[in-house]
Amino acid sequence: MKQNRNALRGGAYSLIVTAVVLAMLIVINILAGALPDNLTKYDISSSKLYSITSNTKAVVNGLDKDVTIYWIVQADKEDPVIENLLNKYDSLSDHIQVVKKNPDVYPTFAKNYTDETVANNSLVVESGERSRFISYDDIYVKEADVYSYSYNTSFDGEGAITSAIDYVVNEEQPKMYFLEGHGEKELPASFKEQIEKENIQLDQLSLLNVDSVPEDADGIMIYGPSSDISEAEKEILSSYTKNGGKLFVAAGPVKEGSLVNLHGLIEEYGVTAEEGVVVEGDREHYALQTPYALLPKMESSSITDPLIEEHYYPILPLVEGLKVDETEAAGRVTTLLSTTAEAFSKTAGYNLSTYEKEEGDIDGPFAAAVSIACENDGQILWFGSSDFLEDMYNALSSGANNNLGMNAISSMIGQSEAMAIRSKSLNYNYLTISDSTSAMLQAMMIGIFPLIYLGIGICVVMRRRRMQNEAG
Repeated sequence: MKQNRNALRGGAYSLIVTAVVLAMLIVINILAGALPDNLTKYDISSSKLYSITSNTKAVVNGLDKDVTIYWIVQADKEDPVIENLLNKYDSLSDHIQVVKKNPDVYPTFAKNYTDETVANNSLVVESGERSRFISYDDIYVKEADVYSYSYNTSFDGEGAITSAIDYVVNEEQPKMYFLEGHGEKELPASFKEQIEKENIQLDQLSLLNVDSVPEDADGIMIYGPSSDISEAEKEILSSYTKNGGKLFVAAGPVKEGSLVNLHGLIEEYGVTAEEGVVVEGDREHYALQTPYALLPKMESSSITDPLIEEHYYPILPLVEGLKVDETEAAGRVTTLLSTTAEAFSKTAGYNLSTYEKEEGDIDGPFAAAVSIACENDGQILWFGSSDFLEDMYNALSSGANNNLGMNAISSMIGQSEAMAIRSKSLNYNYLTISDSTSAMLQAMMIGIFPLIYLGIGICVVMRRRRMQNEAG
């Protein structure tokens, strides 16, 4: 009788505990459901597809104007990734409001903002009288994969939306001029689009018939010149950088002549451009089985750190090596990219016939890119390659080259919030295991673990029965 009472008491106690636990779980579940997604969901994707960067948070938290993001989407056809992203923007600031616009209900709404054909899940960002349309094709970007002859798809929703927000709340956007008149290369289309995406206005500039750089210039870019600037142009540019101007130069070896005046801009800071084409002697630091396609070492800086952290490596082809005189540089020069000590410069230049070192070639190591701090907060960013921003090398580097160039420009003109907001890959890597490992895991999951749990259960039951018998 006593044994039955004990059993009954134990059963009642178990029921009470179970009821209390269930009640607690229900309450916790209700409370969790009321919390915003950013507190209840954790992004474990390798590309952080469902997260936003600190750069976006800085832009959004600094808003002092109301921004409306119109989501043009049909009912029950919402893209879940876009929806998640918009929810994060909405929760970040009281100045941001996300509004759905069903094209079936509002068929003419999008025509107020664009003449394009509007695909489902496109966006419009608006603040006051300024607006920007974001096509669905600008959110999911396809890029050619030169290795597999296919296309890789990436998600650029964050970059597109943050750029649009920055555009609609700021009437004055930075302006960059491109120097012309010296056989400069045309800026690659993908890089030009990236600059425009970051709300940087572009214009051409000739210094042949003027005395100074335009006052509205936030920066000047010299890309791939094939001939030298004049002495007068050198003086204008030198005065510009010494009075707070920003200069971006991508200049590699030229096929004919030299760039004496252009190189003079950096020589006064203790940086010398060496003759010839740099050849890397360390196989770990060149790409495509081509010693002149450098995989340079990245030195820590605000420009290179985002690439270092994400393990992206730029490729610099046909580099004109730079030597930095540490004494003369006097702390003004920061090396961004460098070769190994096994590198050397082939003085034959474009006429080189061997990758072996010959008499007259110049010993390394070299800097491949430097940042020079000029007077009055002026700056020169110099890359020793005229080709590293070309679409082919950017594709081969998985976008690292364009990111390096954009980080440099963003840092130079004060658009640091634009740095490191890169598209996120949607190409998944699958875990591949051997047959033996697979068999071992199956044995553990199907056999060993269940047997362990069964054994623990038997031990618990036998222990309880023994205790009941002893109590009786």
